[in-house]
Amino acid sequence: MPIVFDLECRSAHHRFEGWFKSSEDFARQQEHGLVACPHCGSAEVGKAVQAPHLGRKGNQRAEPARAPASTAAVPAPPAGGAPVPQALELPPQAVEALHKLAIMQAEALKSSRFVGDSFVEDARAMHYGERDSESIHGRASVEQAKELMEEGIAVAALPFPVLPPEQAN
Repeated sequence: MPIVFDLECRSAHHRFEGWFKSSEDFARQQEHGLVACPHCGSAEVGKAVQAPHLGRKGNQRAEPARAPASTAAVPAPPAGGAPVPQALELPPQAVEALHKLAIMQAEALKSSRFVGDSFVEDARAMHYGERDSESIHGRASVEQAKELMEEGIAVAALPFPVLPPEQAN
């Protein structure tokens, strides 16, 4: 069962929701820079303050939902007048290069099949002739990828995270 976190972009205070396999999965993705703000692209993202969800007792009635507060409110300036960090804008050449890289990855994935967590097993089976060869992509740890390369199996990390087909919009 996935876990949902309210996340906040530290540079521009954008709030958004993130779904992860576990709390450890969130920490791992954050550590590797895979969690980014969908509004501005900043990788300075952390868990937002949120109220815990506690189950009601059987003899308690649910209170009617209140209207949510506006998320577009301007944050209060920090105490002491310290400057608020702003997101850095990438040079146009970098934006263009990232855009081209994203297009290249999308084109490559059109002719590749997502195999998820069975990537390592499937790659080995194809390499050793136990299965027909085809272009696949999925999940592998850095250690697993190193082992595959030591066995002579060609692997490459994708530059951008990929959602499994069942999670894609």
